[in-house]
Amino acid sequence: MDPFKVLFVCWGNICRSPAAECVFQKQIDEQGLGDQITCDSAGTIGMHAGQPPDARMREAGAKRSISFFGRSRKFRPSDFNEFDLILAMDHSNMADLQASMPIGDSKAVLGLFGSFVNSEQPMEVPDPYYGGGGGFDVVLDMVEEGCRNLINHILER
Repeated sequence: MDPFKVLFVCWGNICRSPAAECVFQKQIDEQGLGDQITCDSAGTIGMHAGQPPDARMREAGAKRSISFFGRSRKFRPSDFNEFDLILAMDHSNMADLQASMPIGDSKAVLGLFGSFVNSEQPMEVPDPYYGGGGGFDVVLDMVEEGCRNLINHILER
């Protein structure tokens, strides 16, 4: 059986979606689920293509023993048929994805990552790029919780 493939998508693919990818990968590895679940991340714009995750996000992650890896890439139309689940970090990202969906069948189901966060937080994962350092911790709090719930969701399917 092929692994279940998840793609996390934000605007530039340097803060929120790589955070989700790295946290999710860490949790997958810790649970020994690497043969059952895989993940990647992308952005709806290509402005940061090839860049590593934002240094402030990497710093916030290091305080939680989260290793950041990868380079930014722009979302590709082929992602609709490569992934089983594509999760947008906010409604704007979701609208961009919906606008680029191919006509006809696609393998992927679209959703909001925030739907996996069981807290008082909004359904959108806030973009910390232009805010202060505390925004990166808020994002990581949401991402850690959401990734745990997402793994449970996938395993229950």
